Amino acid sequence: MASTFLRLFDLSLRAKGFDINKAKHHLSEIQNKNEASFEIYTQQQKRNILEYHLEHNSYYKSKLKNVNHGNWNNIPILTKKDLQQPLKQLLSSNFSETDIYINKTSGSSGDPFLFAKDRFCHALTWAEIMSRFSWYGIDFNKSKQARFYGIPLDKKGYYKERIKDYFANRYRFSVFDLSDTAFENVLTKFRTTCFDYINGYTSPIVQFSKFLSRKGIVLKDICPTLNVCVVTSEMLFEDDRKLLEQQFGVSVVNEYGASELDLIAFENPEDQWQVNSETLFVEILDDDYNPVENGKEGRIVITSLYNKAFPFIRYDIGDIGILSEKSTVKKPILEKLIGRTNDIAVLPSGKKSAGLTFYYITKSIIENDGNVKEFIIEQLEPHQFKVSYVAEIELTSPQKETISNAMIQYLEAGITITFEKCKTIKRSKSGKLKQFTSYVSL
Repeated sequence: MASTFLRLFDLSLRAKGFDINKAKHHLSEIQNKNEASFEIYTQQQKRNILEYHLEHNSYYKSKLKNVNHGNWNNIPILTKKDLQQPLKQLLSSNFSETDIYINKTSGSSGDPFLFAKDRFCHALTWAEIMSRFSWYGIDFNKSKQARFYGIPLDKKGYYKERIKDYFANRYRFSVFDLSDTAFENVLTKFRTTCFDYINGYTSPIVQFSKFLSRKGIVLKDICPTLNVCVVTSEMLFEDDRKLLEQQFGVSVVNEYGASELDLIAFENPEDQWQVNSETLFVEILDDDYNPVENGKEGRIVITSLYNKAFPFIRYDIGDIGILSEKSTVKKPILEKLIGRTNDIAVLPSGKKSAGLTFYYITKSIIENDGNVKEFIIEQLEPHQFKVSYVAEIELTSPQKETISNAMIQYLEAGITITFEKCKTIKRSKSGKLKQFTSYVSL
């Protein structure tokens, strides 16, 4: 069946104005550079993107007023708070909202915002992702994906994602219901479909592996075509990795990315978390934003080397990490990542939902006006949820009703939601907000 797809994934990108062929060619040229040439390339791209935004982006130009641009370490750090503004104020002058890629951050860190990429930058994002997945024999145009992600439940959003799934040759399993009944249906699909790989959020995939363990089933025994499992968006703990490998019967690959940037790091076949140095420049800085030596822990700060529409330059993503001492400019290795944890929501009916379900719920919270600066959602009791938020203007009754209805739609009826407008929300020692926390025992 896959041979009939006629490279539909590539075609779908080109139809949207993303020149994937050009992006693949450009990425290949970057990857073929030797170490010395690669260092020159990196320095040049840093200068190019900086100069571009100084010339074409009024917001970024104002940020660098009276700053010595000649020293990279003097360039100001951008945080998520800096970018929580109406999109039009952050776009470069020669772009409009009609000729760019626009999306919202997941809000998993509790401080969401809208962002944009120019079309070539977005094509490069996909070229990078496809390149990394190819390490494991995966071709998005041919390989069948079992996808453990959420899906919008509104009719328009739902069918839009299903159409995207068709062109990407994947079947989506919802993470909103992690009950044994739901997993029985998942199992049936694996028995009847020749999946090549699994991709999705860590926590629901781990829950599925625990279900398989209880049933005494190894997934590859019932789906022999399965070759690899790629987990993303949440921390993968070593015990969970062992369980996944045991119950799936395939290798497990750890992915680290951010929708506003690109794939940041991807586990290579040598079991190294290889950083994307082709389209990103990744720094590890201390709390005062000074560079630290490889092998030392610090804040992960990232520059998008190609995004001309939106100034992701020295952007503090909110995670803590360590680059290996074995790192080179061309091949940085992420030795450790701290953060990106998540909880499971256990509902009154006994139904379980992945914490990242709240990404879909909070799309109703995130408005283009940037009013809500930060928020967290806490499950206090099986039926009781609390939304705490920082905003200039209190949420209106209709807005609260929209959020409540979304939570009921994605979770279940019979739950109650309270709202609290706060001046500040307490952060972790690393400075991150954890978007969702459950105080209900599994």
